[in-house]
Parts: sequence; C-alpha cells; structure tokens
Amino acid sequence: MFNSKFIFSALIFIFFLTVTSVIKNKTRIIEKEILSLNNIILSKEKNINEAQLDFYYLTSPQEIEKKLNLIGFDNYQPIAYSKIFLNFSDFTNIEKKTSNLNNPNEQRTQKK
Repeated sequence: MFNSKFIFSALIFIFFLTVTSVIKNKTRIIEKEILSLNNIILSKEKNINEAQLDFYYLTSPQEIEKKLNLIGFDNYQPIAYSKIFLNFSDFTNIEKKTSNLNNPNEQRTQKK
C-alpha cells in the first residue's frame, strides 16, 4: 500500500512538473513575441512622428512662400481663412445663403 501511494504521488508530481515547464516555456515564447511586436510598434510610431514633423514643416506657409519665391512666383497671396471650407456641408450651406434676387435697374431683353 505504501508503495502504490508513493508511486501515485510521484507520478502526479512529475506530471505537474512537466506541465508547469511546458506552460512556462510557452509563456516565455509569447512574451518574446510581444516584446518584438512592441519594438516594431515603437519604430513605426517614431517613423510616423518624423513624417508628421516633416509634413508640418514642409507645408508651413513660410516654407511654401520661400519655395514660390525661388521659382519666381512673386505675387503669392494666401487664401483668406473665411474661404477655407472644412467639409462639403459648410460649402453647401453658404451656397444656399447666397441671394438670387434680380437687380431692379437691370434691363430685360426679350427673345425674338
């Protein structure tokens, strides 16, 4: 009886020992993959930030004006902020507000 209890408990101990090591190895592999993916994400975010910085610098009004002066376009006038539409609905709302009234001093011509 003592021998069977010892063998049974030893088998359970060995089983749990192997299961624990397998699970631990799998979690290490997953942690390494997560670390490598985090490094890739950080490098992509750095590239995005650098690209945004380049875009903001190159599209600044001062830089555009310098480039236009280099090619000889001297009469550069920036667009008034009131003429910039952020979406199409703003444009259509302003178009709806325009008046279609006729000028009373305007002469009418008849078609022959």
